[in-house]
Amino acid sequence: MQKKKIIVMGFMAGCPIAGVVWQHIHYIVGLQRLGHDVYYIEDSARLPYDPVAYEVNESYQYAAKVLGQLGREFGFEGRWAYCARYLKTPECAGMSLSRVRELYKEADAILNVCGAQEMNEDLAKSERLIYVESDPGVEQMKVDNADGKIPDYLKQHHALFTFGELVGTPDFAVPTHSVRWLPTRQPVVTDFWKTDGPTRPDARFTSIANWNTSGRKDVVWRGSTYLWSKSLEFLKFVEAPTLAGEAFELATEIKDEHALNRFVTNRWEFTDPNPISIDFNLYKSYIQGSKGEFTVAKDQYVRLHTGWFSDRTACYLACGRPAITQQTQFTKLYGGDKGLLAFETLEDIVENVRSINADYAAHCRVAYEIAAEYFEATKVLSALLEKAGI
Repeated sequence: MQKKKIIVMGFMAGCPIAGVVWQHIHYIVGLQRLGHDVYYIEDSARLPYDPVAYEVNESYQYAAKVLGQLGREFGFEGRWAYCARYLKTPECAGMSLSRVRELYKEADAILNVCGAQEMNEDLAKSERLIYVESDPGVEQMKVDNADGKIPDYLKQHHALFTFGELVGTPDFAVPTHSVRWLPTRQPVVTDFWKTDGPTRPDARFTSIANWNTSGRKDVVWRGSTYLWSKSLEFLKFVEAPTLAGEAFELATEIKDEHALNRFVTNRWEFTDPNPISIDFNLYKSYIQGSKGEFTVAKDQYVRLHTGWFSDRTACYLACGRPAITQQTQFTKLYGGDKGLLAFETLEDIVENVRSINADYAAHCRVAYEIAAEYFEATKVLSALLEKAGI
């Protein structure tokens, strides 16, 4: 593959939560390993979040500190910028604004990861913007609700990719009209996660979740409301640990006492998510120390048959930790036997736990093999660039 100049854009400095950081780092390092010149830029009018102060404010010092640290650790030192467009006169940390503008013109590709980068007059001059949608269903329902009218911010992209690998197929419920959505999935640098051996004997099935997301991206489509929050899906399967005969653990914070009591009485354990969220190495250690993952998917992903798959779950697999996750029809693409199991009912969960416990070593081995075959960053990103014609 010919060497290209590629910009990764996203929100890992403006929202420096560990899972978000890893999601972007996999793109950066994967593209580096393909031999490309890779830059990371955030150029946003949104105020950044400081997870230490627990607040959103105008200071971008924490964001710049995060990018400086990550740049040194992952090989893009001197190749990053955080541009504060929310200020009356935009300011940049890292590279200068003039250099950023030059890169927009020079880049062979600009990856808008999670579609998080909003458009501005400088960025709009590029004809090589690539949209990478991590939340399938939302944009497709919006377009259909608008009788097929495509929003300008999608039109400004050279190519549109989605983690909903079944979008545009007969499995997916929503018409895509004239929009061409290309399938992709979360890249993972598997050697960052691979472990040397089995986890401790008392390890649990775990997951890491943000509980308070209700309503943020709910969409009404054809008379039904499709929910974005995972919390209601967890509540549907709250009895899973009791029925499976072993405790499950969540790194999350549930403030609703009634809901929390339902989980606790059904053998759920909880750990403080805040240290894990701030420290991306602690996040990795938590996943590596787990028996495997048990998690649900968002209502939108499940009911629309998107084929979506979690970037965090892919990291569990890369650690050699089996996963039990809610069916979005991803098993039409990979998984469904050993290492990666899907469920639709409580009975499915019980059977999946029984299967993993009966041959844990084999499930761990296959989990890693699935990560290496389907999620390895160099494979995923070379396919993305080829489909985009880069």
